[in-house]
Amino acid sequence: MKNRKILVLFSAFTLIFLFFISVKLYKKYEIKRLGFLAKENFSTFVRNYSPKLGSDHAKIYLIEFLDPECESCRDFYPYIKQLMSEHEGKIKLVVRYAPLHENSKFAVKILEASRNQNKYWETLELLFRYQPIWGSHHNPRPDLIWAYLPEIGVDVEKIKKDMNSSQIELLIEQDINDANELGVKKTPTFFVNGTPLKQFGFQYLQDAIEYELRD
Repeated sequence: MKNRKILVLFSAFTLIFLFFISVKLYKKYEIKRLGFLAKENFSTFVRNYSPKLGSDHAKIYLIEFLDPECESCRDFYPYIKQLMSEHEGKIKLVVRYAPLHENSKFAVKILEASRNQNKYWETLELLFRYQPIWGSHHNPRPDLIWAYLPEIGVDVEKIKKDMNSSQIELLIEQDINDANELGVKKTPTFFVNGTPLKQFGFQYLQDAIEYELRD
């Protein structure tokens, strides 16, 4: 009987020990995974209102300061989608705005207004698809966007009304302020878990992501 009690006590202490070890290891993993999120300046990278795509449990926060009228942003978009597909559930895309072109703010306002109809990502892809036309450097025609929007089934009149919201104005200004604070001078500018790319390019973006995923 005595030996049985000792065995029961030993088993109980072993389970408690294993439990605390598991909790400690989990906390260590969470600290590593969320270390970037715990930084004091995290909100400079990711605002509550920022459009986000991907799992909340993703190891990588890919912050992109983009401009809907930027040709390079258009070129990078399918590549980013490919990276997210290859690393499913491990990358969370966060969109920030750096409207550096003449008609950028107009396009951003339409894009943000589309969120009220749950059509943000469809609108972004639409803007990129037709960007060579409406955003032509030689003859920009942003008004053509209105003719494209029905393709994704949005209420165009509602977007025309919603895009003039003061909240959208404030959102754009906040993104511009954050971009300036982070030294964003061109688009797209990427931060992988808060770290800028060593150099601009597809390969450097892939390398930065694979580096963060190496463990």
